[in-house]
Amino acid sequence: MYFTVEEENLICMYHKSDRLRTAGAIRAVLPEMNEDMAALARQSLDKLEAMSDADFEAQRFHFTGE
Repeated sequence: MYFTVEEENLICMYHKSDRLRTAGAIRAVLPEMNEDMAALARQSLDKLEAMSDADFEAQRFHFTGE
């Protein structure tokens, strides 16, 4: 699964022990996000939901600063 830099950074911010907990952490803050961030979060959630737990475990998420 390919994640953009922005998606990967978002996932890094809310990364938990597994895919479902990470997705849950992102969903929990959706109401607090502005429109652009919420769109990015929903896009990231769609990709997290489409991947398997094994794929999530194999994925290495790296925070990329500017």
